[in-house]
Amino acid sequence: MAGFLSNFRNVIVVSLLLAVLFIVAFGYDADRVNLAIAVLRWAHVVCGVLWIGLLYYFNFVQIRVMPNVPAELKPGITKYIAPEALFWFRWAALLTVVIGLALAWHRGYVVEALSLGFAGGYSAADTGFVFIGAGMWMGLVMMFNVWGFIWPAQKIALGIKDGTAEQKAAAAKKAMMFSRINTLLSLPMLVTMTMYQTLFG
Repeated sequence: MAGFLSNFRNVIVVSLLLAVLFIVAFGYDADRVNLAIAVLRWAHVVCGVLWIGLLYYFNFVQIRVMPNVPAELKPGITKYIAPEALFWFRWAALLTVVIGLALAWHRGYVVEALSLGFAGGYSAADTGFVFIGAGMWMGLVMMFNVWGFIWPAQKIALGIKDGTAEQKAAAAKKAMMFSRINTLLSLPMLVTMTMYQTLFG
């Protein structure tokens, strides 16, 4: 058992197979549309957990602790841990947004949500579209921050892309600021994602 658990790839493969087993075993009597929506929602949550989990790791742990890490130990983080974490971070961000938009499209409200209920004229009944639409826009802004600001800046800060010492320091600060913006947006965004179905579904 220790041999199995020590192999990350095997653990993920078996976990995925168990997930598929649950989908097949308990989704057999669902119609195709409901099953597709359920699978999209699951994939959206999995990618979102990875994305926001890494966002919180960077902000709750790495950014706060790095100033106290001895200089001789910092390369272990900047050369190995941070680049790997940023790989999963940026792709999880993109997949979360793409799958979320596919889910909204599949459920038939993507235009209404992205227009905050103003597609076809706003009415009081469109409050749910404002609620989920605001969350979708926060998620889009956060994803654009990851790909447009955080990742390009981190490439310089971590030495993946060439830069002077001053450029690296400025890039690290820029990445931190946009990461903090995403942290700021994360809690209200998660309110809309977790409460939409209960309040308006």
